[in-house]
Amino acid sequence: MATETIKLKTVALTLVAVTATEFLGDLIIGRLALTPFIWLGVLRLIQTGTIVRIVAAQESGLATIGWELSTWPEGLKKGIVWSLGFGLIAGGTMLVLYVMGHNPLLLVRSPLPTTNAQLAGFFLVGGFIAPVAEELCFRGILYTYFRRWGIILALVASTIIFVVLHATHGLPVTQIVGGIVFAVAYEISHNLMVPITIHALGNLAIFSLSLL
Repeated sequence: MATETIKLKTVALTLVAVTATEFLGDLIIGRLALTPFIWLGVLRLIQTGTIVRIVAAQESGLATIGWELSTWPEGLKKGIVWSLGFGLIAGGTMLVLYVMGHNPLLLVRSPLPTTNAQLAGFFLVGGFIAPVAEELCFRGILYTYFRRWGIILALVASTIIFVVLHATHGLPVTQIVGGIVFAVAYEISHNLMVPITIHALGNLAIFSLSLL
């Protein structure tokens, strides 16, 4: 992962592309009253493809952000191991909170759609499609760019932006913890597939717990 070489132009083009697609997506969904989860998935796929094209054109390929195709299998394996470890820690913490008389599910509860079709779309987009686009942007681009000024600054800056852009009610515990874990996993592994896998499995776990 060539953290010192990613260009400011790459960051600027990515932010412009993501902002523009978000604006157009909101406009289209609002005016046409389209199913939000399907179009959110389409929007995230467009953003993923756009970021990949920007990195490929401006940098020395996807190796710059640690996402070349040859690294995907190893990153997937490491991401699963990270997820199991993090899941054990999270489960232990939730058990302690429960013993202390608190409901730990309230900290991770996510509002879910009411129909089966919408629920399936929610799991598909939130559990598989969105994590790829978000990790490309927040860790692949932003963390990699900020990394030239040190690990702490990169971790704090990318996590703050990640949390701010996830609209939540109350203390965004899952976003803060997630942002830190994703950045640390990316820093240690230098493989973007690792935080993508953790992000995807984490979202699926939160959605599943929310069904309870």
